[in-house]
Amino acid sequence: MILDGKTLSDKIKSDIKSKVKNYLIKPTLAVIQIGNDEASNIYINSKRKACENVGINFIHAKFDEDTNEQEIINRIIELNNDSYVNGILIQLPIPKKFDTYKLLNLINKNKDVDGLTDINMGLLFKDNNNLIPCTPQGIIKLLEEYNIDLLGKHAVVVGKSNLVGKPLAMLLLQNGATVTICHSKTVDLKQYTKQADILICAVGKKDLITKDMVKENVVVVDVGINRVDGKLYGDVDFENIKDIASYITPVPGGVGPMTVAMLLSNVLKNYEKNL
Repeated sequence: MILDGKTLSDKIKSDIKSKVKNYLIKPTLAVIQIGNDEASNIYINSKRKACENVGINFIHAKFDEDTNEQEIINRIIELNNDSYVNGILIQLPIPKKFDTYKLLNLINKNKDVDGLTDINMGLLFKDNNNLIPCTPQGIIKLLEEYNIDLLGKHAVVVGKSNLVGKPLAMLLLQNGATVTICHSKTVDLKQYTKQADILICAVGKKDLITKDMVKENVVVVDVGINRVDGKLYGDVDFENIKDIASYITPVPGGVGPMTVAMLLSNVLKNYEKNL
């Protein structure tokens, strides 16, 4: 069965829209962009459209690559102090000359809708989920929608990024799964993926997971986005695995839409805290 992130995302966005239309003052998301990365431009435009669709105000604070870092710091502080701004994120990646770690951690933890500050990451590890990174949160929400029980299941996460792999592992643990994390240094990846009741891959390598690497009735969540000859592919060989898996996400239309929906959800969550 297909795990349809697009349909669930549309449902979540519709619920958000119905709430926001009742508010005289609308929630606001601020996105900080540094440089002119082509992929970032596409992602930001997608976030802008999603905000406009549900009635959330959108601020795009764009800085050239040669901007003095202090100017960006001042803008973050200004947005932190603006009571009308309910969410702030820095569109990653940013040019190497800037300190990503430093800039992310300047964001107020209660406006950190990407959940990437040290404080929110630390709270996640303590099972105190203030704001959770959007993609892991979307994956859990998608599994819940299809009544996929994680309790006692062996979840194998391929990829250990701060954005997806690590926070997702914590959420899976919170839901009672036994978790294995694999990465580029893992020896014999197949021996781990074959054991998975739930296999989640977030690497960015087309067809990394092949038919011989999964067992019957596995639940497969493909987070990978790989553009080849103008077409999008995941990390999983979808065509050859879909008939083996009990559930599987498509690319596109699986995890991607859920990430945007959870971003909007985090903005609304912050807004409603202050009502």
